[in-house]
Amino acid sequence: MDLKNIIRIFKRWVWLLVLGSVLAGGTAYYISSRETPMYQASTRFYILRAASTGYYDYYSYIDFQQLISTYSQLLSTDRLLEQASEELGYSAFGIRANATQIGETQFVLLTVIHHDPVKAAEIANVLVKVLSEVNEQLQSIRYETTERNLLERVDQAEEQIELLQSQINEISTTSVQEQLTQVEAEIEKLQSQLIEYDTEIKNLESSIAAFVPTFATEEQIAQNEQERARLAELRANYNQIEPVLGLYQQIYTNLTVLGRTSDSSTTSSVELSQLQTNLNLYQQIYINSISSLEALNLTRAQNAPNVIQVEPARTPQTPISPKPLQSMMLYGSVGLLAMAGVAFLVEYLDDTIKTPDEVKDVLGLPVIGLVADMNDSLVKRKEVNKGVFVANQPRSPISEAFRSMRTSLEFYSVDKPLQVLLVTSSGAEEGKTTVATNLAVILAKGNKNVLLLDADMRRPNVHNHLNISNRVGLSHLIRGRSTLEEVIQVFSDVPNLSVITSGSLPPNPAELLASEKMKSILTALKAQFDMIIIDTPPALVTDAQILATRSDGVIYVLRPGKTRVIAAQTPLEEFERIGANMIGVVMNRIPRNREYYYGGYDYYAPGTQKDGKYFQTDES
Repeated sequence: MDLKNIIRIFKRWVWLLVLGSVLAGGTAYYISSRETPMYQASTRFYILRAASTGYYDYYSYIDFQQLISTYSQLLSTDRLLEQASEELGYSAFGIRANATQIGETQFVLLTVIHHDPVKAAEIANVLVKVLSEVNEQLQSIRYETTERNLLERVDQAEEQIELLQSQINEISTTSVQEQLTQVEAEIEKLQSQLIEYDTEIKNLESSIAAFVPTFATEEQIAQNEQERARLAELRANYNQIEPVLGLYQQIYTNLTVLGRTSDSSTTSSVELSQLQTNLNLYQQIYINSISSLEALNLTRAQNAPNVIQVEPARTPQTPISPKPLQSMMLYGSVGLLAMAGVAFLVEYLDDTIKTPDEVKDVLGLPVIGLVADMNDSLVKRKEVNKGVFVANQPRSPISEAFRSMRTSLEFYSVDKPLQVLLVTSSGAEEGKTTVATNLAVILAKGNKNVLLLDADMRRPNVHNHLNISNRVGLSHLIRGRSTLEEVIQVFSDVPNLSVITSGSLPPNPAELLASEKMKSILTALKAQFDMIIIDTPPALVTDAQILATRSDGVIYVLRPGKTRVIAAQTPLEEFERIGANMIGVVMNRIPRNREYYYGGYDYYAPGTQKDGKYFQTDES
């Protein structure tokens, strides 16, 4: 579509665009104004990043981004909402909470939407507090097993130190055996831990060695980073347990030797020396365990992300929704676009002829007449008979259109003037009879002897337009039941205009029109009249094609917006096949709001209207 067509479509459908926009906007305003006001409270908290492993910082960054997303999802879990509800004293379920990272920072913005502004702020603050507590619980589980083993080892070392101190004063074989049993159990426990750690370390080393960073996804990169952190933790635990195992093995050796020599009274000094040595070893185990426990706490503190609230939520004063004006503008725009789409769709699917340019492009014929709709409210208000409109309103734009058509016909062919004109249309209800009768009146007013011949013997209508009798007519003339003088009627309202009506309806109109009798009748009429206007049935039947071969020219009547392209093209192909002379197209019943109709007749209004009525200034 070019710009002119778009403007034309816009002017034609502007009412629909306005209606759609008003309905959509008004409905949105009505619904929005009755919604419950919602308030939004916001708080910001800071996620302290865990200490980096020092390897592949990019992977650590990806892992931290996923950690922020995990915490954001954690805010909507049932466990956290349940704890928040217990602390608030009312249910926090069903709220609209959303957590988003602020840019590339470590800050997270938490927003809570609630119909109560006070509760919205309270829930936001409590959610951050509960999130911090849950975070600490989740991080403590990670080191719980290692911490428990270290504490058990410290307690056991304290017990053994106390036992050895008492044994130094009193040597007992039973106590040595008890120590051996405890040491053996501890050695087995430490050996099983070392084997477990060693197996997991080897598996992680294989997985890490097979990792290819270039083709890895973000999930694989994050998983690889977690495996590296776990590998470092396992190696640290392995290095802590291995020397402790050596100490227990040395204690076991000393206790074994002590047990063998306990029965001899001469070896008291040796026993005392062995017990002192074991005491020193247990003290070393105690010191190592305490150091490992402190290192574990330090590692947990370094690797555990912390949630810190930096800006508490405040009670909002104004609601964020509903916003009736914004909703009205938004949905009004949507309604406008939707109706625009409907209008363009209708135009795209509409295959009717609407403008003179389309007539020229589609049919290849010139437009020789633009006739307004004579049945609109203006004409009805004046109570003008539609058949003699140009006679009653000689200075109206419609009359000027027919005068322009008369001029075009006069200058159509200077060498061979048009004498017999056939008026037809592509279908019914397009106004061919109206055009034929008003054209005949205009031609008669031009001082020409004109005959209006109604050759439509299927649905004749000329006599109704002119309010004359149809008792005898063309059908009687062809069948020889009447003479020319008997069927020709002089129209008294317009000088120089004669009429032959259709007469009674025959069963075979096409055969009558194709007869030699009809040909001889036309020859006789040519000798008697200057112009003959023939009104025929629509071109869908053969009557018009038969008479077109015996006419000097054919006027094709179309109704813009009603006549379809295929319906207009099909008869033209038949006219072209029989060699009919197609003079041009008359666009009839044009709505008065069409710009291509009014544009040529605005200048006739001044001086020719009085009190809303056209008045006659001459008879030409």
